[in-house]
Amino acid sequence: MSSLQVLDLSGNTISGKLPSCFSSLPLVHVYLSQNKLRGSLEDAFHNSFELITLDLSHNQLTGNISEWIGEFSYMSFLLLGYNNLEGRIPIQLCQLDKLSFIDLSHNKFSGHILPCLRFRSSIWYSYLRIYPDRYLIREPLEITTKSVSYSYPISILPIMSGMDLSCNNLTGEIPPEIGNLNHIHVLNLSNNFLIGPIPQTFSKLSEVESLDLSNNSLTGAIPPGLVQLHSLEVFSVAHNNLSGRTPDMVPQFSTFNKSSYEGNPLLCGPPLSRNCTPEEEASPLPVRTSTDDIEESGFMDADVFYVSFVVTYIVMLLVTAAILYINPNWRRAWFYFIKQSINNSY
Repeated sequence: MSSLQVLDLSGNTISGKLPSCFSSLPLVHVYLSQNKLRGSLEDAFHNSFELITLDLSHNQLTGNISEWIGEFSYMSFLLLGYNNLEGRIPIQLCQLDKLSFIDLSHNKFSGHILPCLRFRSSIWYSYLRIYPDRYLIREPLEITTKSVSYSYPISILPIMSGMDLSCNNLTGEIPPEIGNLNHIHVLNLSNNFLIGPIPQTFSKLSEVESLDLSNNSLTGAIPPGLVQLHSLEVFSVAHNNLSGRTPDMVPQFSTFNKSSYEGNPLLCGPPLSRNCTPEEEASPLPVRTSTDDIEESGFMDADVFYVSFVVTYIVMLLVTAAILYINPNWRRAWFYFIKQSINNSY
């Protein structure tokens, strides 16, 4: 099948190794998830330079990710989760500048998180519009986000982006450069052996909807700037060694319960039952006492917003009514305008 571009055999019970002949085919999209495939990736796709989608998740693959992975210059979705892959995450992945989603979860990867990973820019969208028949996603993909696995339809996948490295043996600190991935929607680094603080740069993840750093050995305070992540729907730093005060209970953080913070004995403040001491209260959080501070921070307390909106609305109604009562000419003009509007509506 020398012209084969799309191969979908997912959701079967196919066993055995990946054949080396795949590398001689002009494959663009490969869906082989949820089978019983064994062996390594060494020879399977090393010449498939036009691959955009490679979904080998939920199999029994072993070995390392080969260095030739960096030659897939069009790779957008790389899903290798739920296998038995091991070794270090190859630095060649940093050459893939058109990535949308990478899932290496539930494997045995070790070493550090790569600080040089890049994700798709707006240029890739333009490229897809020029060559729609060949390069558009052909099948839905199952992606775990917000702690649940979803089958994302074709219409949603072009705007979906993220990284799932959970449930591995990764060590070291979280690179601050990860905070520069401000277009991703999902970031899951849970269930590893990560140490050090949560990078302050995470406050720049402006589009992230799910952020899971739970079950590691992270230390230090939770950056107060995380309250600027207004798209955040799922958040967890549970079961680490974090200390200090929890973030302000402002949207979106007012929606997160104590399960997001449990397992950190030195954390204090709502929604946890442990109250902060005066020293903990004073340490990491900035105090906003003026309107200028609120404007610069980019958000306002929800209660303050609602009260001010209602008061302003009532005042405007009263002022308008007073003006119409005092000035009969304006009053007649107003009622004439209302009458004409009603006639036009009919």
